[in-house]
Amino acid sequence: MEILGIDVGGTGIKAAIVNVETGELSADRKRIPTPRPATPDAIANVIKKLVKHFHWEGSVGCGFPALLKNGICLSGGNLHEDWKGINVGELFKNTAGNKFTVVNDADAAGIAEMNFGAGKDKNGVVIMITLGTGIGSAVFLDGKLLPNTEFGHLLNRHGESFEIYAADSARKREKLSQKKWGKRLHKYFSHLNFIMSPDLIIIGGGASKRVHKFIHKIEIDTPIAPAQAENDAGIIGAAMAAKFNNK
Repeated sequence: MEILGIDVGGTGIKAAIVNVETGELSADRKRIPTPRPATPDAIANVIKKLVKHFHWEGSVGCGFPALLKNGICLSGGNLHEDWKGINVGELFKNTAGNKFTVVNDADAAGIAEMNFGAGKDKNGVVIMITLGTGIGSAVFLDGKLLPNTEFGHLLNRHGESFEIYAADSARKREKLSQKKWGKRLHKYFSHLNFIMSPDLIIIGGGASKRVHKFIHKIEIDTPIAPAQAENDAGIIGAAMAAKFNNK
């Protein structure tokens, strides 16, 4: 069974057809830069282009970088303030014509890793952290998702959001070395480890390919693993969410 998965990010919007039985991409992925400003209409038009690129007529799964409740966007996240109050799935359906299942992007990445990657068959508390434009989180207990966590917005001792302080975008913005960034990540993961006591932490997002460059700076007693699907986890998990929704 194949489903089109789309991952909306702060810098790029990626899509691919996914074999939801194996978790593998069935076609080369397509990436379009996230428009600026990232308004609802602008993003919806990119979604339409991606659907047309794959000549896709079936249902679509989409990971979206903001809090969602019953399909309604609760804030603009790292996109645009105009997203607040928008039913994202309905907007995309009205624009592209397909049925959409929309989930938080970190939740989507976590779903992929729990089904096919580093979290497969793992019980207890597993936390997926995505490091990219922002910091996303997904929490699983014995394989079951607790949706819409926002652990990127935990505060450091200075009252600053860890997302602003330690996301990959902060590394780029402040031109931090991997060593200095790793020290910031140590503070973040130490705090997360203290408040959640997880059994496993999975690192995904754009930084997942470079985990080996900074993981030695994160000195906590919880195992840390890179996402096996790396930056494709969001696409795969979005397609899996659509599969579950269509049952």
